[in-house]
Amino acid sequence: MGPFKVTNHIYHYNRCIFIIAISIYFCFIVNLAECVPEKPKRSALNQLTRTLLRKYDSGVRPVHNWTSSTTVYIDLILQSVLDVDGKTQSITTSIWYRQIWRDEFLVWDPEDFDGITELSLSSDAIWVPDVIVTEFVEEGKSPPIPYVYVNSSGSVRNYRPIQAVLACSLEMYAFPFDRQNCSLTFRSWLHSVKEIDLALWRSAEAIAGDKREFMNDGEWELLSVPSQYWHIRQDDADYAQIQFNLLIRRRPLLYVVGLLIPSIFLMLVDVVSFCLPLNSGTRIAFKISILLGYTVFRVNLTDELPATARRTPLIGVFFAVCMAMLMLSLIKSILVVKLLHHSEKEVKQMSLSACLLDRYGSAGHSLSESALTSIKTLDNIYVEWLSLCLRLDRLLFRLYLLVLAVYTGTLLLLWARWSFT
Repeated sequence: MGPFKVTNHIYHYNRCIFIIAISIYFCFIVNLAECVPEKPKRSALNQLTRTLLRKYDSGVRPVHNWTSSTTVYIDLILQSVLDVDGKTQSITTSIWYRQIWRDEFLVWDPEDFDGITELSLSSDAIWVPDVIVTEFVEEGKSPPIPYVYVNSSGSVRNYRPIQAVLACSLEMYAFPFDRQNCSLTFRSWLHSVKEIDLALWRSAEAIAGDKREFMNDGEWELLSVPSQYWHIRQDDADYAQIQFNLLIRRRPLLYVVGLLIPSIFLMLVDVVSFCLPLNSGTRIAFKISILLGYTVFRVNLTDELPATARRTPLIGVFFAVCMAMLMLSLIKSILVVKLLHHSEKEVKQMSLSACLLDRYGSAGHSLSESALTSIKTLDNIYVEWLSLCLRLDRLLFRLYLLVLAVYTGTLLLLWARWSFT
């Protein structure tokens, strides 16, 4: 074997060794790469959020042309009426409130970000319209919703529940058959209509008749939620505003059963008490018991009545007149019993008056000479006086029933007139 062949053999041998070493090295590198976890890439959602907010200024109205206005669409759903306070003239409501507007700085191509068409952003990181409710007294225990939804076309949706205490001119005159009309007026606090305009997200008819979320088992019944849009002139500028009117009606059954019916029963018992014998001595005691019972009943139900400083509710007049009627009934009975128990001397002195009352107190009877001459003894005078007192009692009782009927009819007419107007 010549030197050239030996050298060539060594060369091929070394080349094989080198190839084997390189193969082993690459196998080792591949296995090592499989063992070491790959560094995660930033998610498409994270990249999209960073891209949108990198140069975003939340203090600038999101339009490319500053002369174009931003239209804010508003939607409202009444969920419940929590409290109506006539003393403070306020109403506490729970509502679902929605705002929708277009942000021209939050637009992207879904194909560039893994097909994402919608994402949530912090409401503090983007521009939010300064739309307020002018009737707000305070915001109740509303859960904080720190995010809004944005889609690829730039449409921003701000959905949130609100427990709002609203100033409202409450009319408690017809309580418990009253209806209330409270308004929620939305407007921009600083921006005129040239910068921020308002519009309804749904039609006015759809909003007015939407009762699907209202808790209809409570004290109040939702009638309708009409709305209207107009401009208000202020500081030489026009401001857009939308007003929702909450038309609600109280369900009176609880108050009728707890307040009106017991009062009516006590008045009926007082009327029936006129059937007690006049000279038995129990009628006055019975009427005093009714009056005391009615007083205790009124004191216990003071908290159930609405408190208002503007106008006395009709039910307050009802209770006051019922109390007055009970007192009038008691005074009438006391007067008749007092006349019945005059002394003998007083009876003799009042015999002429007795005859006059006999003539004018009972219809169809005339004064006769025999009636004047027949009163000879004290017993006869007492019998005639007792008959006179009974007639007087019947006369006053009929007058009492007449006053009670007129009062009841007037009260029912006022309640019906107020309820249906």
